[in-house]
Amino acid sequence: MTIDASIDDVQPATAAPATPVNDLLTAPILPTLLRLAIPNTIAMFGSTLVAVAETSYIGRLGTEPLAGIALVFPFAMLTQMMSAGAMGGGVSSAISRALGAGDRDRAADLALHAAIIGGCAGLFFTVMMLGFGRNFYALLGGHGGVLEQSMHYSQVLFSGAISIWLVNTLASVVRGTGDMRIPSMTLITVSMIQIAVGGVLGLGLFGMPGLGMRGVAAGQLTAFTCGAIFLAWYLASGRSRLKLDFAAFSFQRAMFLDILKVGAISCLSPLQSVLTILIFTKILASFGTETLAGYGMGSRLEFLLIPIAFAVGVASVPMVGMAIGAGLVTRARKVAWTAGTVAGLVVGLVGLVVALKPTLWIALFTTDPGVTAAASSYFALAGPGFGFFGVGVCLYFSSQGAAKVGGPVLAGTIRLLLVGIGGWWLATVSAPAWTLFALVGGAMVAFGLATIISIRLTRWG
Repeated sequence: MTIDASIDDVQPATAAPATPVNDLLTAPILPTLLRLAIPNTIAMFGSTLVAVAETSYIGRLGTEPLAGIALVFPFAMLTQMMSAGAMGGGVSSAISRALGAGDRDRAADLALHAAIIGGCAGLFFTVMMLGFGRNFYALLGGHGGVLEQSMHYSQVLFSGAISIWLVNTLASVVRGTGDMRIPSMTLITVSMIQIAVGGVLGLGLFGMPGLGMRGVAAGQLTAFTCGAIFLAWYLASGRSRLKLDFAAFSFQRAMFLDILKVGAISCLSPLQSVLTILIFTKILASFGTETLAGYGMGSRLEFLLIPIAFAVGVASVPMVGMAIGAGLVTRARKVAWTAGTVAGLVVGLVGLVVALKPTLWIALFTTDPGVTAAASSYFALAGPGFGFFGVGVCLYFSSQGAAKVGGPVLAGTIRLLLVGIGGWWLATVSAPAWTLFALVGGAMVAFGLATIISIRLTRWG
């Protein structure tokens, strides 16, 4: 469903872009949005291949490495989500708004300030995880050989956190200009390098020494370092839509604030997502292995659907940002509602299919009757909420383009509280597992509706 105008959907009579009008300000919204989203979808497919390949490599190394990577995964996911979707959205938003206003010099300066933010954030993750990673993993239950395996992977991975942050930050700079092709090609290439190097060094292929978990992590470190070098060269060479002038660069507090006022607040969203997963997994663990495994089947599909909403949402950021910069508030809102509708329909359709025919997904992983029953219950109760979740995730990105991300982040807080408090109460009264699955679906619906309401009531422009 498409939602129409809001309280401030009136274009100022004097609003006009300060430079010649570009495609993102005039082209039909839906075709342009889909054209920008397709490269992002392909890049997300590459990330899925990496996850499958790394799991396969680590599975060959043994049970302890598999358990060890499970401890590192939430923190690795947090790094990626913060750098790509949260702070990255703030970067794309600031640059697209500057370009929409016709100020290319400001956009170029913002790109350099964004690189500094990315480098500092990456350094923070390196210091934090190398210094306290063992304590974090121990708090999650890691001990003995499992804890050591997690440290082998973590120490190599987070020693290169700066590369991860720079790749995602610089890719967001390029996306902010409306170019989705170069970032997507870069991320696909990074994925291929990671798969190849991780397999060779981790398993000791082609006569190379088998480095185990360290080798698998080295694949990601090598790939993202190469990606960061390429994107830095691409932006510095003048081949992008921004011409970076290092000689004229000077630190400007306002530039940092323009990025951080969106990016810093947005970082709360992935943190809430990770906390929601950890809390709910902890609660379900007391219901037995079959129930936990059934939820795992459902959440795995949920994670694979998030990139669809991400791809459409990220595509909407420069379209919304440039429209806001040019004073075209009505168009900005139409882009957001169109993007939310597309993501909601696609993700919602998948949710309805698995709700009606859950074995289409479950049979790919297990034939265990107990696990199948639990997963079927999850899809029947949570599946109808997937569409609202897709809308909420997509509109979160669109709101970044408008630099008005507070409402969607608050909607994520509502979801976290519903799952955390509601799940704890249901567990204390010994409620059956299906009530927890219904809670997940209800929290998704609440998240989507709260995001829609917040954007409708928030003044843009």
